[in-house]
Amino acid sequence: MEFSKFEATANDFIILDGTEKPVSLERSAVVALCERRRGIGADGIILLLPSDKAHFRMRIFNSDGSEAEMCGNGIRALCLFAMEKGLSSENAFLVETLAGIKRVEYRGRKGNEHFFRVDMGVPKLKRGDIPVAGDPDRQANPVDIPLENGSEIRAICVSVGNPHCVVFVDDVDSFPVGEIGFELENHPLFPNRTNVEFVQVTKDEEIKVRVWERGVGKTMSCGTGACAALVAANLKGVCKPRAMVNLPGGILEVEWLKEVYMTGPARHVFDGVVREW
Repeated sequence: MEFSKFEATANDFIILDGTEKPVSLERSAVVALCERRRGIGADGIILLLPSDKAHFRMRIFNSDGSEAEMCGNGIRALCLFAMEKGLSSENAFLVETLAGIKRVEYRGRKGNEHFFRVDMGVPKLKRGDIPVAGDPDRQANPVDIPLENGSEIRAICVSVGNPHCVVFVDDVDSFPVGEIGFELENHPLFPNRTNVEFVQVTKDEEIKVRVWERGVGKTMSCGTGACAALVAANLKGVCKPRAMVNLPGGILEVEWLKEVYMTGPARHVFDGVVREW
């Protein structure tokens, strides 16, 4: 099986081309391929597939084998892959996802990185749309979440195509992201589990974020998470509608008008062949 490896702000993906022949992956195969010692190693697997609604369709699987609705970093990587495959001669793509059709614009190259601007759509703020347990018509801002140790943590929850729980902290570097992130991802409040962002506001045009991704764990970056963090910071009144989001894997520029726009890089790392999987 031929594959390509891409990364986008150090969120890394195995990309498989399913435009000419079908690609079928069992959950166990996704887990095995993403394993970093016995497999290729990745945060997830992306399938490039034909679409009758857009230029092409994206399916994204987390490293635990679960399928995600949308991936902000992954969609940039996939568009670079599609460009290199010659699937579009234009600088704009329409990509079908489980979160709807997304528009992606190519913004040029700096060194070995290619930059894309993604229209992430209008964020969903109601509990029923995210989803978060409780009154489906009520905004999930704020949500006080009881923890197993008897304490409580306050969050703002939002969907940008997939669910996010955003927690504001004083020092993101010292915060126990792994422990709290795992508990929040699997909390009964979230029927579909959730991604978790821990956010420190450093300036009114800059925030610092660490991520616990649903189905993956701690990652270097999360595109949808960066967007959710910016939206939550605006709802909280601590950040301007346009800001630089600093993640361990790099910087994403996010802007919330009516829709949320994210700009960031993607890079082709290498190609290979898997003999057995």
